[in-house]
Amino acid sequence: MQNGQQQIFDQDRMATPPEANLAPLSADGISAGYGRQVVVDGISLAVPEGKMTVLVGPNGSGKSTLLSVMARLLKPLAGTICLDGKELHRMPTREVARRLGLLPQSPLLPEGLTVYDLVSRGRYPHQGFLRQWTDADEAAVEQALDVTDTLDFAARPVDSLSGGQRQRCWIAMALAQQTPVILLDEPTTFLDLHYQVEVLDLLRHLTRNHGRTIVAVLHDLNFALQYADRVVFLKDGAIRFVAEKPSDCTADLIRNVFNVEVVHLSHPETGMPLFLPSARTAGR
Repeated sequence: MQNGQQQIFDQDRMATPPEANLAPLSADGISAGYGRQVVVDGISLAVPEGKMTVLVGPNGSGKSTLLSVMARLLKPLAGTICLDGKELHRMPTREVARRLGLLPQSPLLPEGLTVYDLVSRGRYPHQGFLRQWTDADEAAVEQALDVTDTLDFAARPVDSLSGGQRQRCWIAMALAQQTPVILLDEPTTFLDLHYQVEVLDLLRHLTRNHGRTIVAVLHDLNFALQYADRVVFLKDGAIRFVAEKPSDCTADLIRNVFNVEVVHLSHPETGMPLFLPSARTAGR
């Protein structure tokens, strides 16, 4: 491993990034867990605007826990999450919902709900006792359906769709919410290869062409390296390396984070790194 990577990998706690004050979403010294079990400890991270940041790491490394704290689903034991310079856990719920969208790993779906009705729910943070449905709400829903290519089946029940189509509908709901920041917890889980690519292409399109800031937990390392602008590696509840460019990743880094021997290859079209289990250890 290169010296710079080893130095970062050996840090158990990271100092507050200097760019945190300018980031739309940042964590400063976050510790969190469930009951008496601390899952993440002393994490600091600044999320760059208009980019796709992907959290990766072995099972139990704290990826989803960190995302839950950043989404205000879980209260930190220590530290602060800031959204647009404000302490997230002190902000009014409606204000957060207008700035931060979330797609959990297994969202609950009422039976028989149509695609249009689901996507329309993204406008709830903009509603109020005196403010009813407006042309702006309608336009936001139509745009979300169009961007996610779900307009053609807007009248169909969501539970009649394929897994990939349903996932695009949930993303459309987050888009209709018109939040600049979107958090997603393993959005490709249970999807076949075609739909995994479809969802990740859509997320990249949202950052490249619509200026969204995205933080996603991904299980598949190679997908993360192909699609992310920035990859954050977690292990044992701490950030072990931040790859500002996925091309910075090496076999030594992957070996240390995932405790497995790997072979470093390059994608024949993009040149981005790919990592496969070494044949020397695959049969053990």
